[in-house]
Amino acid sequence: MKIVNTIKTILLLAVVVILPSCLDLDPQDQMSDANLWQTPNDYKLYANQFYEWTRDFSSAVYDGPHSDTRSDLMTSSSYNEYSKGINNIPVSDGNYTGAYTKIRYANILLQKAESYPNPTDIARYVAEAKFFRAYEYFDLLQLFGDVIVVTEPIDITDPKMNAPRDDRSKVVDLIIEDLKQAIPDLPKENAIATADKGRVSQGAAQAFLRVALYEGTWQKFRTGDVTRINDLLDIAAESAWEVIDSKQYEIFKPAELGTDAYKYLFILEDVQSNPANIKKDKNKEYIFSRRHDEVIAPIGKNITKNCFANVQWVTRKLAEMYLGADGLPIDNAQSTAGVDYSTPDNEYAKRDNRMTNTLMAPGRKYWNNNASHTTWTDADKAAFDNKDFYPTSGSGYNNQKWATERNVKDEYEGYDFPIIRYAEVLLNYAEAVFERNADAEGNIMDASKVDAALVYLNEVRQRVNPNMPGLTTSFATTHNLKMREEIRRERTVELFNEGFRIDDLKRWKTAETEMPENMLGVKWNTSGDWATWAGKWSPSYSLEDGCLLIETNRVWSNKNYLYPLPSDQRQLNPNIGQNPGW
Repeated sequence: MKIVNTIKTILLLAVVVILPSCLDLDPQDQMSDANLWQTPNDYKLYANQFYEWTRDFSSAVYDGPHSDTRSDLMTSSSYNEYSKGINNIPVSDGNYTGAYTKIRYANILLQKAESYPNPTDIARYVAEAKFFRAYEYFDLLQLFGDVIVVTEPIDITDPKMNAPRDDRSKVVDLIIEDLKQAIPDLPKENAIATADKGRVSQGAAQAFLRVALYEGTWQKFRTGDVTRINDLLDIAAESAWEVIDSKQYEIFKPAELGTDAYKYLFILEDVQSNPANIKKDKNKEYIFSRRHDEVIAPIGKNITKNCFANVQWVTRKLAEMYLGADGLPIDNAQSTAGVDYSTPDNEYAKRDNRMTNTLMAPGRKYWNNNASHTTWTDADKAAFDNKDFYPTSGSGYNNQKWATERNVKDEYEGYDFPIIRYAEVLLNYAEAVFERNADAEGNIMDASKVDAALVYLNEVRQRVNPNMPGLTTSFATTHNLKMREEIRRERTVELFNEGFRIDDLKRWKTAETEMPENMLGVKWNTSGDWATWAGKWSPSYSLEDGCLLIETNRVWSNKNYLYPLPSDQRQLNPNIGQNPGW
């Protein structure tokens, strides 16, 4: 956890990172003090601030531009204007100005490094600056598309900040170039000293070339240049393969946790947080993470109470995405899983075990930081008054991902947030290879290459489903499955509530279909085995096909694929224009 402490020492350099409401780039921030930038440690201390910029629970799980709260998989007691498609042009946007402020700080280090007498001594910190500059430009790309490319620290009066925006292709090329240049000068994961654990590794930079998959698919489903698309998909596949081939990372699936390994991965701490008392050092899946600790750096958000039970209202769409135990969609005519809605609990039977690792089946008992484990055995159930869980509000589908099972003070949970994890890399690899070998309609041109890549997707699929058939081209053909849909399904259920879904819908250009759909809850009943639940809750929602109708009147138009440029920036620079439709 050393990096958590050393981040704070950036104050020794008298750098105060302020994210202004506009691009107030004071030339004094260029840090011309002759006493600075003299040693590699100066560069290291300066680079520490970069680690405060990444996604964390506050932006990826709570509401934020990439959060599932802005997607089709989740809602709450009040609608989200971005999810509903009714957001307006803001006066200012900290996502835009904040990214440029951070890019400026990365550019300062890169500029100072140009005159350093022994470049090899600071190569690692130069690489970190390039990684984080790429990180911020990717965020700008996802939100705004075309943006101004700046590779030097400039102040607000510089003519370059009054220029038109650069085409997104130039932004992507800079990101890819920065990452490729950074990779050779970053250490492999197993070469990072204990005191530096948490710093960017070679694998993190290789994995972050996920950018090429994002842009490759963005262009593919918007009839972009075929050569450009294939080049990007090749980069995505090759970089993901380099991570796989490095043998530095692995899927977290300790035998002691069995089919609950997925669940406990996300609440792993260095105190007992799971039945097997497995600690963070056994987690080789997190390639790059925002690191937390109950004492040194707690999460600082009421994460368990936000994510446990009734706060996050999961939609029926996600629940129905979980496959049957036979590896088939539950609506597939050949499925033998036989999803049974006769009792609230039966819907979860014979399904992908990620469903019960993520969602809360009605009628079962659950632990949390108010009713926590004491012995980590079934005897716990008799140790406190932990009643069978039945939702009394929301959609009836309730989340438990990110909710601790131990006794911990609110906001002091200490599990890490995975910015990049190995499971995503495996899914990226499978998708990149598939899209490189399939046309726009999903017809596969080289089944052998796709099957070879699906081996890695199946590592993710079978983590907690060891008996589930693997996804192959022959399996898909036999059961009349659409391969693209199945690859996307795996990604959606695996990465749920980690900040991917809305960006995926945008790059696949399916948001216009998925986002306007009504948000539904459980198929409601009041008789038979449902009577216990019905006695606790009488939902006031109307029904659609027997399901609770949670949210309606959702819209989506082409303009929603990108955020609008804030009006204050257009006043400062009329040349930046506006995104289409706004």
